[in-house]
Amino acid sequence: MDFDFTPYFEKYEKLVTASDEAFNRVKNAHAECVTCAAGCADCCHAVFDLTLIEALYINYHYNQKFKGAEKTDLEESANRADRQMTKIKRWAHQELMAGKPEAEILAALARERVRCPLLNTQDLCDLYENRPLTCRFYGIPTAIGGAGRTCGKSDFKEGERYPTVNLDSVHARLQAISAELVRDLKSRFVGLADMLVPLSTALITAYDDIYLGVKEAPPEEPPPKRRRSRRP
Repeated sequence: MDFDFTPYFEKYEKLVTASDEAFNRVKNAHAECVTCAAGCADCCHAVFDLTLIEALYINYHYNQKFKGAEKTDLEESANRADRQMTKIKRWAHQELMAGKPEAEILAALARERVRCPLLNTQDLCDLYENRPLTCRFYGIPTAIGGAGRTCGKSDFKEGERYPTVNLDSVHARLQAISAELVRDLKSRFVGLADMLVPLSTALITAYDDIYLGVKEAPPEEPPPKRRRSRRP
């Protein structure tokens, strides 16, 4: 599409840099607690969503890096993961509509495991340099909605105080960049900036003019009328 995403990607990359710096500060201060290492893929099975700007950024780099048969294989993995995520999200929505407390639903979602389509057979990330922010924070203490969380494989002790990343503020910044992008796109989809999708969906989506609400989809042509054959 004829739109320059560069300024918005640069704003996102500044957030990436700040996120990596925050992770390294905690890691340097509590090296004995951070157990992240190549080949540990616990975080690569976590269930989480991406905001619009992050989905666009990852989709762009994915399409730049992968071509041909390799891309086809990755898209098959992404489709499998996407089907799993759809079932999980449907369950979560049903539970919410049934009146189950949101905190309980979030806790249940944190226990769900879906293999990331970018996780290769060596348990390494195929798009590591452009991985989402959630992946970058995994392994150090974080907080969502006031509730603290950390990787179950880390050595952070429950009840002790540690530097904690507030993911709510990170998410707010991501949504702000997304809203600015949608405004400048002049999209007809006013709620696009609030869109949240799994990484698997971000990989297989075509973020073109029609999807982003810049152009309307062409009207579908009616099926050709069948001619009645004349009997002799």
